[in-house]
Amino acid sequence: MEFESLVNQHKDAVYRQMLRVCGNREDAEDVLAGAMLRAWRHMDQLEDGRAFRSWLTQIGRRVCWRLKDREALMPLLQLSAMPGEGERIPGPETAMEEAIDGKRMKGLLRDALDALPEPYREVYRMRDLDGVPGEEAARRLGVTVASMKSRLHRARALLRAQLDKELQRG
Repeated sequence: MEFESLVNQHKDAVYRQMLRVCGNREDAEDVLAGAMLRAWRHMDQLEDGRAFRSWLTQIGRRVCWRLKDREALMPLLQLSAMPGEGERIPGPETAMEEAIDGKRMKGLLRDALDALPEPYREVYRMRDLDGVPGEEAARRLGVTVASMKSRLHRARALLRAQLDKELQRG
């Protein structure tokens, strides 16, 4: 299938996923554009056109994560640009705190995922963690695509609520 046709067929669904990943419309639009450019450059690596949506979504997630990493570094870059400021290199305790925070977040996510009822946990793993296309996930679950989408929406909402609760407790 031709690249333009695939993009036109899947860009809206991928954009909606990027909204969830990036958290705002502007970043989602930038990420989608960047993901489409990367996909176009590497189209020869896609073996099956039916996997285009999940492939483009994975590319988009990586682009969004890089964007978020750059945004996280921005205060440090601004500080280092100030005359006489930011000359002190963070010590090992800073790296240790970041590692602990990362482990804590992974643990919270794992616990929240484990707390999901089985039908929601399974659809979330298939779609958002493994990148299984929607029709394939529905087939594996033995449900309609509409039912799978409903379960996925509910799984994401439950997961967000659980993470918000844990982070506020914090």
